[in-house]
Amino acid sequence: MEPTTGIMNKINSMLGPILLMIYSPNMVVLMWYTAVHCKGSYLLMINKLLENGIFAGIQNIWSNVTLGTPVILYSIFGYMLFSIVLMVLLPGPRAEGPVTPKGNVPVYKDNGFFCYVVTMVTFCLLTAFLKTRGLSPTIIYDKFDEVLVTLTLFSLVFCLFLQIKGYVAPSSSDSGTTGNLVFDYYWGTELYPRVFGIDVKVFTNCRFGMTIWPLLCLIFALKSYELHGFVDSAWLSCILQMAYFTKFFWWEAGYMRTIDIMLDRAGFYICWGCLVYITGFYTSVSLYLVNQPVKLGLGLSALILFLGLASIAINYIADKQKQDVRGSDGKCLIWGKPAKVIRAKYTLESGEKKESLLLASGYWGVARHFHYVPELLLAFFWTVPAGFENLMPYSYVIFLFFLLTHRTFRDDEKCGKKYTVFWEDYCRRVPYKMIPGIF
Repeated sequence: MEPTTGIMNKINSMLGPILLMIYSPNMVVLMWYTAVHCKGSYLLMINKLLENGIFAGIQNIWSNVTLGTPVILYSIFGYMLFSIVLMVLLPGPRAEGPVTPKGNVPVYKDNGFFCYVVTMVTFCLLTAFLKTRGLSPTIIYDKFDEVLVTLTLFSLVFCLFLQIKGYVAPSSSDSGTTGNLVFDYYWGTELYPRVFGIDVKVFTNCRFGMTIWPLLCLIFALKSYELHGFVDSAWLSCILQMAYFTKFFWWEAGYMRTIDIMLDRAGFYICWGCLVYITGFYTSVSLYLVNQPVKLGLGLSALILFLGLASIAINYIADKQKQDVRGSDGKCLIWGKPAKVIRAKYTLESGEKKESLLLASGYWGVARHFHYVPELLLAFFWTVPAGFENLMPYSYVIFLFFLLTHRTFRDDEKCGKKYTVFWEDYCRRVPYKMIPGIF
């Protein structure tokens, strides 16, 4: 068993991260190339990729990519500066994340929704101003390859900076090295790094990743309008995604208590992912619809819109049920009945005793991670306007399915270790992970 375990450890800590760090930047470029140069068809992209051998094909695809020109550099780093200024200056109440294993409690300024609204309004005003000058923000679409390359290069350097910072000047005791430089770079050396008082995860995950996504949705929808006039599919997908973003930022303080924030350190995995993967992959539906317009009609559009908004509502209510229980110490009604809670005790690494509430009623009594179901349905509903001619627009939905399914196992493992017998009790009361009666 020991040699096998040693081999698996090397794969998990060395080979796996290296392969992912090589594959991921190529993957987002292939996504862009498929949408822009292959009519959104993976089959056409693969044929071009293999036409003269895979390595020659990759080289040929990269030959279509341009390094960041001044307008893209100014746009990217200008937006980063703008978002940091909003993050610092806009007011918001104090919010706390969950206590860490080291006993630290991360503190945030809960101004995400305010930042989101100001950013979207500023974008609309800037767009109107540019149009009066014969210009358009859709230049971002025209030079999207430059955006991806610039962000990738920046992210690689930024992750190296965070790795070194974690070694020499960590922001808290939730830091350290694994002894493996490659894995430290991939996974990160700090759980909650701050630079000049700026929380890195809030910036990468929320102020950049989750804000650049709606900006790109608007830019791509506008580009579709410039090319084809009004196309209902592009704007329907955009509206559903914008509704999702609005809900996300309204609930941002809750996001800061999720597994992404609680467990994942700030390294390539999460920082490159939020800076580049969200930009290049999560936006793939909107990117596809620019050149592949689909006419839906009023009836079908209305049905998809209703189902998508209903999915958002269910997801929001599920999150709110948990927040209400935490805010009232379990003394509240869920679906008209007293909340069923388990008062789960756990111990920090310091030996200090703590208690959390595990909600076992409402949507959280249907399945332990039922809130992932409406999230998956919503992603499907903002994708289905693209039709079924190509697989590419469904890439994000497929990815999200595997991501959330895997996350149910990560969540259960983390909570099982943290809450022990209390989590076992919860699993007996709520036996299904995500879909009642099935999984």
